[in-house]
Amino acid sequence: MPRPFRCLLTAGPTREHLDPVRFLSNGSSGKMGYALAAAAAARGWHVDLVSGPVVLAAPEGVSVHRVVSAADMLAACEPLFPSCDLFIAVAAVADYRPTSISAQKEKKTGGPLTLELVPTVDILRTLAARKQPHQTVVGFAAETHDVEAYARLKLASKKLDWIVGNDVSRPEVGMNADDNAVFVLSAAGELQKFGPAKKTEVARFILDQIAPVRAGPA
Repeated sequence: MPRPFRCLLTAGPTREHLDPVRFLSNGSSGKMGYALAAAAAARGWHVDLVSGPVVLAAPEGVSVHRVVSAADMLAACEPLFPSCDLFIAVAAVADYRPTSISAQKEKKTGGPLTLELVPTVDILRTLAARKQPHQTVVGFAAETHDVEAYARLKLASKKLDWIVGNDVSRPEVGMNADDNAVFVLSAAGELQKFGPAKKTEVARFILDQIAPVRAGPA
């Protein structure tokens, strides 16, 4: 009997702590990633969801691995990636982290505060570079302008198979909304648009484009 098709996803924001109570992050709710995980599980796939801090319940039939920082997220993905057939990087990973984390809460001084930041690990680029021939790697490009241009650049520079683009400057389909409007672009140049629609519907559309009903390798 062939093994189940295996899907690995990331979802939600990451947090890069300045001290025990303050952190750098973004407004990602995780709703799109969780909707995709639920849709993948509904297809009978084995689904691992590596999730940043969100207030969403685990989708039925999905193995959720909860993390905080970008480094945590990569560490959770690395042992799962080699056995997955499909990797979808939905998470809105914080781009920068402080060079150091204070062990105690920093007190307000009344004056300016200067933070020294360095880039976080690029999870998608790191894992895409390890892709095997049977694997499909999908990225997300959530942008506020020139969405298609940035999506095409990310697709090519990170050597992805597909990228999903969406305009998060529109509140009705933004990061914390229940709806989304996306386009799905393949490395071969095929582009399909969908929405606005509920994220549950958008999730099914995305999977229909990037992974038509199929079985994983034996």
